[in-house]
Amino acid sequence: MTRMTRSSLTLKLGVGATALAMSLVPALSARAAGVNYAALGDSYSSGVGAGDYLGSSGDCDRSPNAYSALWAQQHSPSAYVSVACSGARTTDVIANQLGVLSASTTLVSITIGGNDVGFSSIMQDCILDGTTTCVNEVNNAKADAKANLPGKLAGVYSAIRSKAPNAHVVVLGYPDFYDLSKDCVGISQESRTAIDSGIDVIDSITSTAASRAGFTYGDVRGAFSGHEICDSGRWLHSVNFLHLEESYHPTADGHAKGYLPVFAARA
Repeated sequence: MTRMTRSSLTLKLGVGATALAMSLVPALSARAAGVNYAALGDSYSSGVGAGDYLGSSGDCDRSPNAYSALWAQQHSPSAYVSVACSGARTTDVIANQLGVLSASTTLVSITIGGNDVGFSSIMQDCILDGTTTCVNEVNNAKADAKANLPGKLAGVYSAIRSKAPNAHVVVLGYPDFYDLSKDCVGISQESRTAIDSGIDVIDSITSTAASRAGFTYGDVRGAFSGHEICDSGRWLHSVNFLHLEESYHPTADGHAKGYLPVFAARA
């Protein structure tokens, strides 16, 4: 038996790990080589809040730091396109985004639904008009979501399946905005609690609709836990007065460390 020294063991382990990593590269590359990926949806997919917006994307504010672009950079699929757009609703996806899909599309990602219940304007009113208005508007939005969002999501998911019959579709939800275990400067704890409960309703409806459509759902709330507004290492913008449109959207870290791992595990 050959005597194994610490240095020789380290060397052997290092060589073995390198060989294993190198053996995996062709397999991963081959798998990605046949992927035709299209990213759809709203500002949480376009990358609002992640910075470095592409001039060619106009008001859609698509960022190379968005989770879909990061995944494409890492996996080098045969084709990648993002038509996600800030402010998009389910009707906008159907009217403006499905043209990139075809029978050759193999992977689709999407976040959608928040704008259908007016969450952007609700957040503005929560900041400007106080707790009573905030709670009332969130409750109205929750009722609207329960009554109408399932049908709207079913419609857009059906349209995606019709245009991309062979695609694996990953639907991603929204993170809770606030860590309710902590208090911080800003709107009241009652307003924060109401806002998170509204997001939870949207996520629950979205998860159910995705399952009914035969799509895969990715819940990002756990990934953002401990990195919400009121946390010191937050991955979400609070009110950003220099760039108001970025308020309550994931930062670049939110996409890289929150959305990306959830999507990659399901892609």
